[in-house]
Amino acid sequence: MNPRTTLLTAAEALAWWAALAALWLVFISTVDTLELVVGAASAAVGAVAATAARRVVAAR
Repeated sequence: MNPRTTLLTAAEALAWWAALAALWLVFISTVDTLELVVGAASAAVGAVAATAARRVVAAR
């Protein structure tokens, strides 16, 4: 994988993470440290899954 592809993939994952983390913040009622940690971790898992799924579909 060349550096440009790696950078684009990382940027896509970061964009997914930001969108999913913002969505998490919209849905929670109270914002405390534990909720932020759980939201950030859940958004990271979702971002990796979304990026991987898009790459699989694009490879077809």
